[in-house]
Amino acid sequence: MKERIAHEIYRRLLASTNVLILPHQRPDGDAMGAATALATFLDNHKIGWQIWCKTPPPSGLLFLPHAKKVQTDPELWQHEKFDTIVAVDSGDLVYNGSAEYLARLPYHPTIINIDHHPTNKNYGDMNLVIPTASSTNEILYTFFLVNREPITMPMATSLMTGLLTDTGIFTNSATSKRALSVGSELIGRGADFRLIKQEVITDKSVAGLRLWGLVMSRLALHEPTGIVHTYVTHQDLKNFAATEEDADGIANFLNFLEEGQASMVLKAHADGTIKGSFRTTKNNVDVSAWAQLFGGGGHIKAAGFSVEGPIERAIEHILETIAKHKNSTTI
Repeated sequence: MKERIAHEIYRRLLASTNVLILPHQRPDGDAMGAATALATFLDNHKIGWQIWCKTPPPSGLLFLPHAKKVQTDPELWQHEKFDTIVAVDSGDLVYNGSAEYLARLPYHPTIINIDHHPTNKNYGDMNLVIPTASSTNEILYTFFLVNREPITMPMATSLMTGLLTDTGIFTNSATSKRALSVGSELIGRGADFRLIKQEVITDKSVAGLRLWGLVMSRLALHEPTGIVHTYVTHQDLKNFAATEEDADGIANFLNFLEEGQASMVLKAHADGTIKGSFRTTKNNVDVSAWAQLFGGGGHIKAAGFSVEGPIERAIEHILETIAKHKNSTTI
């Protein structure tokens, strides 16, 4: 832990009167766990706060403390003034979804950036970025420890949720000795593992599993790149009466594939955007480098990006671009 900056951030938060917490758009368990843990911490110190996200949190994470209070209305940026803004689990503010609103502010709040992505752009006035951490929640747990901040049971549940989701329940390459140790300590501090298991781990519906069956039937191996790929469309969700959350977990599940060098899952959303996820377990593959070819980023073993559709053209464009990149780096 970078203790000096951790202490500086802690002092800044305690000196604040109104804090805006920003998880990234389409937030996952790590983003929502970090945001709600921070909100509970600020609540304990009677410091004003709001959580704003460009898109609503998934229903499966609404069990987290304060998750139902997340604001999505852009009007918030005009109606309230914040002296401190904390972006969590976000490599940059465009990915976070807040860049355009921050650019229009007529004042300059202190921006705190807490993240674990190696591709983080250190955009904050204060940056607590630790790429070796399994999750942003692992960083926050240590942040609270070094500042001798009591970790309450609700905070522990939030932190444990982020830790579990970003390590794939301690099965993916983000799992480390430190991550396992933090998980054990959070259970000791009262994290409600039974609730997390019920809401996050054993959350598959019949509609969701039928959707997974269709997505798995589309799996194809692109020989030149070694990428096993598939996709899910918004129409697929409608056909199966499924939700976007039902498609969560497919990218991590493909880590169990024996064939190929990496996997790719594309999700076409209702607004026309296509979000891609890369995963790999191979030591000689850096999928964050691939994601950066499309303006994305992430970790060596797990990364994300966005491209334009339609889906068939997007797949062709991505695979052609990566094939050219691989050829250029091996010459």
